[in-house]
Amino acid sequence: MSTLNRPKSPHTPTTIKKGEKEDSFWDKFSTLGRKRGTREVKKIQEEGKYAIDSPGSPNQYDIPPEDYALREHEQRAVIDPQSINDPEVMKLQRILIDWINDELAEQRIIVQQLDEDMYDGQVLHKLWEKLTGKKLDVPEVTQSEQGQHEKLNIVLKAVNHTLGFHQKIPKWSVASVHSKNIVAILHLLVALVRHFRAPVRLPENVFVTVVIAEKNGGVLNAQKFQEQITSEYDDLGMRCEKDAFDTLIDCAPDKLAVVKKSLITFVNKHLSKLNFEINDLNTDFRDGVYLCLLMGLLGGFFVPLHEFHLTPQDVDQMVNNVAFAFDLMQDVGLPKPKARPEDIVNMDLKSTLRVLYSLFTTFRDYA
Repeated sequence: MSTLNRPKSPHTPTTIKKGEKEDSFWDKFSTLGRKRGTREVKKIQEEGKYAIDSPGSPNQYDIPPEDYALREHEQRAVIDPQSINDPEVMKLQRILIDWINDELAEQRIIVQQLDEDMYDGQVLHKLWEKLTGKKLDVPEVTQSEQGQHEKLNIVLKAVNHTLGFHQKIPKWSVASVHSKNIVAILHLLVALVRHFRAPVRLPENVFVTVVIAEKNGGVLNAQKFQEQITSEYDDLGMRCEKDAFDTLIDCAPDKLAVVKKSLITFVNKHLSKLNFEINDLNTDFRDGVYLCLLMGLLGGFFVPLHEFHLTPQDVDQMVNNVAFAFDLMQDVGLPKPKARPEDIVNMDLKSTLRVLYSLFTTFRDYA
């Protein structure tokens, strides 16, 4: 998509006067902007290099010494710059930028850098409104840092609600997004792409290296780990290996009817305790209500009625119900369902069968 005539996204570049030193990314934060003597800075640099390059950490990290400036017991996550420059990570960023620009083209908004253009909530606000078709009552433009935090907090609450984050904690927060943490921003945008089934193909199995630095007893220790940003997907959801349900639906409809009858019998055996009964696996589970109640019955616990929508009024509430039921499944030790909540709501038969069959194989002997 061409962006020649678009105005730049709402980001005001800072002009550096001649003779002034341009601040690094971390200098913008109070914990890292403290003035230090030459000797102390040198000591911090040596500590940081030793911690990162010590045996067991063969890869060197080209991270500025000021990024190691920690107080006692202070901890900070530092992204390895080499991983940000990884071709797959750069490809992912390019795809996400193009997707955002395509979505917001009519509003003449253009994103050039994810960390610089997404941190204040302005672009995220417009993107959420475009994707959901709803309006959010927040100021259009906020200049102060406090105003940005307040707006971003409101926008992220709306985004998290749309994505179904009610019980689980998302991999992003107001603090991480506003501090331009690219890992948090990537997690957020990938979640939006998957939720709204954006017509883009994300590179699969993208990882970045994150270094956790902590100062204890005047000594700086660091550990690195790989953070996964994307996994494997198909065009409509998570990629799954072909299983028995693909064969049943495609090649053996007579046997499929037997399986569906068995699952309905299993479900009604438990729902009957609440005087409920289902007849159609597709339509009866799409709003998530029976799925939530069924998990309480199978898990032997009461599901508070205020935790889900007993009479969902729209698709969002249905998706939230199914997502909540999926959380309950993982709480009782089941693996994460291969289906997405949207697949159940959209009455995808294979997805519904896979979820119910997982419950059947685990709880079929449960009285």
